[in-house]
Amino acid sequence: MAALGRADWTDLTDAQLLVQCEVDTYRASGPGGQKRNKTSSAVRMRHPPSGLIVIAEESRSQHENRARALRRMRQALFLRVREAMQAAELGPGRLRQRPELAGFPEGARLKLGRKDPRFWPLAGLVLDVLQAAGARLSDAAMLLGISTANLVDFLQTEPKVWEQANLMRGRFGQKSLKCP
Repeated sequence: MAALGRADWTDLTDAQLLVQCEVDTYRASGPGGQKRNKTSSAVRMRHPPSGLIVIAEESRSQHENRARALRRMRQALFLRVREAMQAAELGPGRLRQRPELAGFPEGARLKLGRKDPRFWPLAGLVLDVLQAAGARLSDAAMLLGISTANLVDFLQTEPKVWEQANLMRGRFGQKSLKCP
C-alpha cells in the first residue's frame, strides 16, 4: 500500500476530513462570562494519520470552534506535511503545470492574501519546493519561476509559513531568515 500524501487529506470534503479526526470537547478557561466556564465549547482535533493536533477555543459556540479547528487542521496539513518532489517535477516549466500555480504565468509575482482560498495550497507547494531546493531561496525561486524577493515576500505573507521556512532552513543547516 502506498503512503498517503498531503493531497489525500486536503482534497477531502470537510465531512470526510472530520471523519478521520478524533474530536474532543472541553471547558476552556479565560474571559467570556459565566457561560464559558459551564459549557464544553472548546474543541481539540487530532488527525491520527498525520499526527497533527489543533485546538479552537475562542468562541462560546462549540459549532464555531469545530469549524475553526477544521480550518486550522487544513492549514496545518499544508504547513507541516511535506510532499517529496521528484526531479522530473522540478524540471523547467513543470511546476507551472501544477494546479496551485494556475493563474500565475511564468515570471508573474506570487501575490495572494491569506484569506484567498488558493493561498494555503500554494503555500504548501512553495514549502515543498523550498525543501526540494535544500531550503536555498534562490534555487527555490528559480524552480518556481519567480524572483527571490517575490519568494521572500510570499513567505512573509503569513507568520506561520515564515516560521516553517525558518525551521526548514535550520534543518538544512542554514541561517534563519530575518524579518525586515
